[in-house]
Amino acid sequence: MWQALPRPGYLLSAWPWRSAAYLFTGAVTGLVVLVGIVLGAVAGGVLALALVGLPLLLGTALAGIPVAALERCRLRLVDGERAPDPHEAPGEPGLRAWLVTRLRERATWRELGHALLFAGLLWPVDALAVAVLLLGPLAVVATPLQLALFGEAKVLKMWLVTGWPAAVGCAALGLVLLALGGCLLGVVAGARAGLTRLLIAPREAELGARVVELARSRVRLVDAFEAERRRIERDLHDGAQQRLVALTMTLGLARLDAPPGPLADQLAKAHREAGTALAELRELIHGIHPKVLADYGLEAAVADAADRSAVPVDVDLELPGRLSPAVEAAAYFVVCEALANVGRHSGAGRAEVSGEHRDGRLLLRIRDDGRGGARAGEGSGLTGLADRVSVLDGRLSLSSPPGGPTLLRVEIPCDPAS
Repeated sequence: MWQALPRPGYLLSAWPWRSAAYLFTGAVTGLVVLVGIVLGAVAGGVLALALVGLPLLLGTALAGIPVAALERCRLRLVDGERAPDPHEAPGEPGLRAWLVTRLRERATWRELGHALLFAGLLWPVDALAVAVLLLGPLAVVATPLQLALFGEAKVLKMWLVTGWPAAVGCAALGLVLLALGGCLLGVVAGARAGLTRLLIAPREAELGARVVELARSRVRLVDAFEAERRRIERDLHDGAQQRLVALTMTLGLARLDAPPGPLADQLAKAHREAGTALAELRELIHGIHPKVLADYGLEAAVADAADRSAVPVDVDLELPGRLSPAVEAAAYFVVCEALANVGRHSGAGRAEVSGEHRDGRLLLRIRDDGRGGARAGEGSGLTGLADRVSVLDGRLSLSSPPGGPTLLRVEIPCDPAS
């Protein structure tokens, strides 16, 4: 409505009448709210000694909730933006959980304050605005009609008009006042709507601060998660893996020195088991956080993953340098999961990994010539990766029509690391 006020066609639009309807319904609603609150408080106070009035007092305290809900609906008359409901959903079903949740919310008491202000002060303002800015000018415009019906007209019960020239002049003046009143109705209705939104809608500053803090905490969690993965990888690489390497070498030397017989056979078996355990540990370390990713970056890590893929993979990845660790880790594990799916499910003869950094975004494409028909979320493991990419404000999309080809696209906003 505020955008429509300066426009030349405002008076010919529906906005003045919507403003009048908003103020008129506000006057009627406020009067009903006043009667309801007074009756509820008086009846509850009188019957409180018999405990019968306690529910009435509780209902009066919660009267702001339905009033605010009605006000959010009435706001649509003059405000195109929907006012959100500030209340949280109860954690459990039932009336008791609902009451506990509502009584603990600051929004409930803010809405009660709005209901009291509405019942005591705002609705008379609405009624006065409608009477002065709409009904008064209409009464002046109707002066010729009164003169024709009754032979004389009393304008606003103050000036007596008995002639047609004066009646026509009053009608012209009334049209001017009606046009001015239509503009002022929009101003008053807009101010009332702004005050109502301020009282019953969530505070924008609070919502903005909450969103910013959630985004920051999400990024901090991702960074902490990646740091923990790198720490575990270093501990396993420098600790358990080195001990297994030493054990394997010791068993190999003991096997060479042992004479043929049962002891040599047992040492050979132990040497093979140690070698298998070392290989499995290396694979586990690589899955947690590959050292090549930490040391040489995403290009080298993707090339290494392509070399280990069961399906031949062409790599065409051009990056300006190192990216942030969280972005590199997310992109790498998306590529690894995608190549694993290609090898397990696609029946492809060849795959391709391409990408670049452009316009402040890392773009990755993983394509295969398999049978297609892949779906994210059907055991593919891509759902978790999509969540991980979304934490970085990125997007993951999958195109896999039946018959192929399958194309997985990843976009992550990022800048090269300094």
